Amino acid sequence: MSPIKENFMETYGWLSILPPLLAILLAIKTKQVYLSLTLGIWLGWTIIHGWNPLAGIISTINSLLNVFTDLDNTRVIIFSAMIGAVITFTQYSGGMKGFVAWVTGKGLVRNRKSAGLLAWFLGVIIFIESSICVLVSGAVCRPIFDKLKISREKLAYILDSTSAPKCILIPLNAWGAFVLGLLASQGMDQPVLVFVSSIPFNFYAIAALVIVLGIILTNKDFGPMKTAERRVREENKLLRDGAEPLISDDVIMLKEKSGVPVRAVNMILPVAVMVLMMPIVLFITGKGNLMEGSGSVSVLWSVITCLAVAAAAYKIQGIMTIRETTDVFMKGVGGLVPLASLMILAFSIGDTCEALGTGPFVAQVAKASLPSGTIPAVLFLVSCFIAFSTGTSWGTFAIMIPIAVPIINLIHIHPGLAVSAVLGGGVFGDHCSPISDTTIISSMASASDHIDHVRTQIPYAFTAAGVALVFYLIFGFIL
Repeated sequence: MSPIKENFMETYGWLSILPPLLAILLAIKTKQVYLSLTLGIWLGWTIIHGWNPLAGIISTINSLLNVFTDLDNTRVIIFSAMIGAVITFTQYSGGMKGFVAWVTGKGLVRNRKSAGLLAWFLGVIIFIESSICVLVSGAVCRPIFDKLKISREKLAYILDSTSAPKCILIPLNAWGAFVLGLLASQGMDQPVLVFVSSIPFNFYAIAALVIVLGIILTNKDFGPMKTAERRVREENKLLRDGAEPLISDDVIMLKEKSGVPVRAVNMILPVAVMVLMMPIVLFITGKGNLMEGSGSVSVLWSVITCLAVAAAAYKIQGIMTIRETTDVFMKGVGGLVPLASLMILAFSIGDTCEALGTGPFVAQVAKASLPSGTIPAVLFLVSCFIAFSTGTSWGTFAIMIPIAVPIINLIHIHPGLAVSAVLGGGVFGDHCSPISDTTIISSMASASDHIDHVRTQIPYAFTAAGVALVFYLIFGFIL
């Protein structure tokens, strides 16, 4: 591990921001996200090796392989691939078709507005873990959105906007535990009280949730999203021509088994098991404390248990034989190979940025001059930039909280306001960066083209960030 993480003066300076910027800008420009991320990783290691391109290639390959030396990374990659099996299981068993028929038949979802509200509601109430929130909401809502001719980009936006922004507002999950640990490690008195006091000041997270709800209720879109919605209504195309969704057509287009009764329970049961297992495994891995449990272990065992229960239920009903279970499982996992590949690249560029000292360098530059009234706004902007460039909110928290706490103690600004600025800025990057795992999973869960999701979501995310920035400037001078 590079010593850069411990010593801000040993970063690679302005060169450290080139790899993530290249990856992000190239991905948005060319829509070739795999190539863009790979080139970003290569540039980073080439810089580290004194601009030796051959050494950069070798280190790029090693970096991709080293992703699997971190068990948390490996669990997340396996978990993400196995979600494909959950999708194919619920489709082949007739559960997904039965659920759509049940929801529409009961009149719970009659139009575009009620479908959007369902996705928003599910996203808000599933607060244990952001990935579970996105995947459950996506599995439930995607067939409904397709039936009502709502673009995949719109679904991805709703999923993404109710995952990380909501998770950071609730202390009783892995996000809260991580932040509390960082505050405590900096000697912050009463870290729980500080975190709770930051919640009403987390203007970005609140604005993101309110804006997406407003878009759903008014059905008024703007920017690239308006074009995407018009495409669906006028051309009946859920995706643009040439789009490459992060999930194989073999998964999203799999038909139910011929002759089986379509029952909603065959989708509701496995999804419910997956959601309920999350807090149980968090409790077990945290040795009785939910907030100290392992998120990666919990999501992996949740999806394994979900698949085991589904397989048993389908066998008992005579829907699937053991051979069919195996075949459908492999089809689902294989269909998510693009997602697993993208996750590997995202983890690798994060490691590359850590080796370059990207986050510490940006924080160091911003720390040079901070007028007291603008401190919350500057903390927010710096956190936004770090998170967007590195694709990690937790990494941003780890970099910025040790900077924010001494500033709080030295200048005596409102602790909750300063902490919320860091947390909100970190969530901004996790919410809309093309190299964020949450953004990637949102694209997968909605079966959307990843760059199309990023392009259509960014105007909304920047709107929420603009609102947050204004409030941080106002409260920075008031409190």
